[in-house]
Amino acid sequence: MLQKREVSIEGGKQDIVSRRKFIAGAGAAALSFTFVKPGLVRGTSANSKIDLALLGCGGRGIWIMDLFKQHGGYNIVAGADYFQDRIDQFGGKFGIDKARLYTGLLGYRRLLEAKVDAVAVESPPYFHPEQAAAAVDAGSHVYVAKPLAVDVPGCHSIAESGRKATAKKLCFLIDFQTRADPFYMEALKRVREGALGEFAFGEAIYHADCPFKRMYDSWRADPDGAENRLRAWGLDRVLSGDIITEQNIHTLDVMSWIMDAEPLWAVGTGGRTVRPVGTCWDHFAGLFEYPNHVGITFSSRQIEGHGTQPEGIRNRMFGSKGVLETEYGGQVIIRGENFYRGGKSPGIYQEGAVANIATFYKDITGGNYKNPTVQPSVRSNLITILGRTAAYERRKVTWDEIVNSKEKLDANLKGLKT
Repeated sequence: MLQKREVSIEGGKQDIVSRRKFIAGAGAAALSFTFVKPGLVRGTSANSKIDLALLGCGGRGIWIMDLFKQHGGYNIVAGADYFQDRIDQFGGKFGIDKARLYTGLLGYRRLLEAKVDAVAVESPPYFHPEQAAAAVDAGSHVYVAKPLAVDVPGCHSIAESGRKATAKKLCFLIDFQTRADPFYMEALKRVREGALGEFAFGEAIYHADCPFKRMYDSWRADPDGAENRLRAWGLDRVLSGDIITEQNIHTLDVMSWIMDAEPLWAVGTGGRTVRPVGTCWDHFAGLFEYPNHVGITFSSRQIEGHGTQPEGIRNRMFGSKGVLETEYGGQVIIRGENFYRGGKSPGIYQEGAVANIATFYKDITGGNYKNPTVQPSVRSNLITILGRTAAYERRKVTWDEIVNSKEKLDANLKGLKT
């Protein structure tokens, strides 16, 4: 039986709040920007906002900048993206001075030289470790989208950046929506307290259609061209980490949260059966074994399901006293001896980001540099690479083998403008 723990994998007890208090708290944080403590934000005084820059000005980057703006505690002051059309769209939408808009692969470095209080890293995952490390070195607080990295060295780099940020009194937050949801938080607290009894086995799925169809034409235009691959990064296994890392990390993160331990090994398979372009697979299937012979089956698809159910992001854990069931945007519930009705968060995609943006602001202005999201997020990212390697190589791969891997993926972006 897994040992019951009194603390979360973030290293401390979580404050569990009602959904009403959760939303109210996020709103209160959004209205509190007039009370910034002096000296906590570079170049500002009390009663000022946080100057924020965006690295990666694609669709999600612009979407999340809207949420930062709506929060009320941030000034959006700069941006960097390889493509001129994306940086122009971003600059026009948020009224950014053209002198603070940067293009090219190394545009983010020129942005950081100009000094900003904080950056949001929303570029393709391949670039996250390098950009996050540079931001910490430049003295900026960092908000990073999942996944953190596409390879093991990148995961270790993020872990080191998190440690360095804490040492430098900087905030470093990973944007996982489920970990900010009150129903997930309460359910996992109860699991830690023994609500399921002894774990038996579990399931983790991410079944959905392809989210990158909009990129098909860009890829077809020149599948071997570095610039077209960069524009269609979601179809490139190196730039994205493949679907198991780029997208399936959501369900594997919940699996890791439930287990609160590293898996011992994984086996897997998969392939590209339907997707007409790109180098990413369109389905994976695997098994993760945890201590005490607890197995968790995993499957994912980015192909048409033809109406089959269930789909989406779902996890189940079966135990001697009950069953935990979670669905991203749907019901979170514990059945059995220690029943917990839980609830639904249909707006979790946005609400989770809003909560994380509020936490980022609160941590910066309150001087909280513990950065508890880094360690569990790194572990979840490594788990995706464990499963991916087992599937690619069609063999059993151990956790120790993965965490000690030195293999670094190379996107081969030679010839692109810097």
